[in-house]
Amino acid sequence: METPGDPPNAVPDRSRWGRLHVLDRIAIGLAVLGVVCVLTGLLPRADAEATMRRIVPILIFLGTVVVLAELTAVAGVFDALATRVAVTARGSFRALFWLCVGFASVTTIALNLDTTAVLLTPVMIALARALNVPPTPLAMTTVWLANTASLLLPVSNLTNILASDRVGLDPVPWAARMWWPQLVAVAVTALLLWWWYWRPARTGADPFVPPPPYVPPDRVLYRTALAACLLFVAGILAGVEIGIASGAAAAILVAGFAVRARHRLRPALVPWRLLVFVTGLFLVVQTIGRHGLDTVMGTLIGTDPGAEGALRAGAVGALFSNVVNNLPAYLAGEAVIAADRHTQLLALLIGTNVGPLATPWASLATLIWYERCRAAGVAVPLGRFVATSAALAVLATAATVTALLVGPGA
Repeated sequence: METPGDPPNAVPDRSRWGRLHVLDRIAIGLAVLGVVCVLTGLLPRADAEATMRRIVPILIFLGTVVVLAELTAVAGVFDALATRVAVTARGSFRALFWLCVGFASVTTIALNLDTTAVLLTPVMIALARALNVPPTPLAMTTVWLANTASLLLPVSNLTNILASDRVGLDPVPWAARMWWPQLVAVAVTALLLWWWYWRPARTGADPFVPPPPYVPPDRVLYRTALAACLLFVAGILAGVEIGIASGAAAAILVAGFAVRARHRLRPALVPWRLLVFVTGLFLVVQTIGRHGLDTVMGTLIGTDPGAEGALRAGAVGALFSNVVNNLPAYLAGEAVIAADRHTQLLALLIGTNVGPLATPWASLATLIWYERCRAAGVAVPLGRFVATSAALAVLATAATVTALLVGPGA
C-alpha cells in the first residue's frame, strides 16, 4: 500500500538500515571503521586492547547515567524544577534569566553535558512556550552552558573523566582546582547570553505570567528519582568510582519504575548509539594519531611548560573541536602533552570543553541540541548561531585558560 506523498510504484525502504537515524549510521560506521583499523593492523591489537581497558569504566558510566537521567525526566523532576524556576522568577524576565543560567549549569555539572542537551532542551523550550516568551534565548542558554559549565566535576564531561585519570585528581581536589575557571567560563557565557539573546527578547516578554505549580504524575517515582540523583552526586563527591555511583543510582530508579511503572522500562533507554560512537571514535582517533595527527598536534601545541604552552593548548583544543569534534581533539592533544604537565593538559581540556560551540558538530551535546531544536520547531538562525558561538568560544576559552593560570591553585 502506498503512503500519501509516495511517488507512483515507489518501493518503501523497509530495511533496518533505512530506518536508522543519521546519527545511528554515523555511530555504526565509526565503530566498523575502528574494527577495520584493528583487523588490518593500522592499529596494533595490543594498543586497541589497552584502549578498551581504559574506556570500559567510562562506557559503564555513560550507559548508566543516561538511564538515570532519562528516567528522572520521565518522573517529572526536570519539569518540576523548570516550573519552580519560573515561579521563583515571579514574572521578572531578568530573574528568569539568572535562574535558567543556574538551572542549566547545575544540570551540566551534576549529570553531564549530554543530559543537559538531551533532556533539558525540550523542557526549556516547553517552558518558554508556556510562559509565552521567545524560546531561542532559553534554547541558547541550554547549549552554551551544556559546554561551558562542564568543567567543575569529572562527571560533567567525558573529557574530564579522561583528564582526571591522567592527572590523578579525585572529584573534590578536581573541583578545588577547577572552580575558579568554571566560574569565569559561566560568567562570560552569561554576559554574552544576556547581551545577544535575552536582552533583545526582553521587550514584550517582561513581565510574564508564572505557570501553575507542577504536579508530578507519580509522587513516589518523583521522590525516588530525586533521591537517586542526590545519591549519585553525593557518591561522586565522596570519591566513589563514577561507574559505581551512577550504576547504583540508576539501579535504585530502575527498581522504582519496575514496581510503579514497568511499561516505562524499555531497551531504548540504553544509549547504544552513544556507547558505539565513543568506542569507534577512540579506536579511529588512536589510529589517525599513529599515522600523523600526533605530529601535527605536537607542533601546534608546542613544548613550552608555562603560560604560552597552556594558551596554545587551549586554542588548539578549541580550534580542532570545531573542525572535527571535541572528543577526538582532546584525545589527539592528550597524546602529545607530557604526563607531568598537568596545567597544559587542563588548558587543553578547557579548549575542548568551553570551545566546541561554533559548529553544530563540535560536540555531541551541541549536535543533539541542534537536532532537538529542529524537532521542537525552534529555528535558530545558523549564521547568527555560528557568529555568536564562535565569539563566545574565543572569549571564554581565553578567559578560562587565563583563570586557570592565575587563579587559586595555579
